[in-house]
Amino acid sequence: MTIYEIKRALERKGNNYFSRQNMRDFGQTMRDFKVKKLPDGRYLVTAPMRTRDKSRIVAYSKRYFNPATSEFEYCVDAPYVW
Repeated sequence: MTIYEIKRALERKGNNYFSRQNMRDFGQTMRDFKVKKLPDGRYLVTAPMRTRDKSRIVAYSKRYFNPATSEFEYCVDAPYVW
């Protein structure tokens, strides 16, 4: 599953996680997002969050995407980057 497929699935459910404004606020582009399939069938989605001028990374977005429900699940235990 690609980040674009995840984006479309979330938009169908009314989720605006990948809205232009949200991504601008966090200094992200679609190309920043990495997707990794997990053994339990979910996908780990991560991306760096940057300052407004994109000069430095301040944190990372990380969520689990559940394809069975087409929803993000918040995660605190996932690695930032692989």
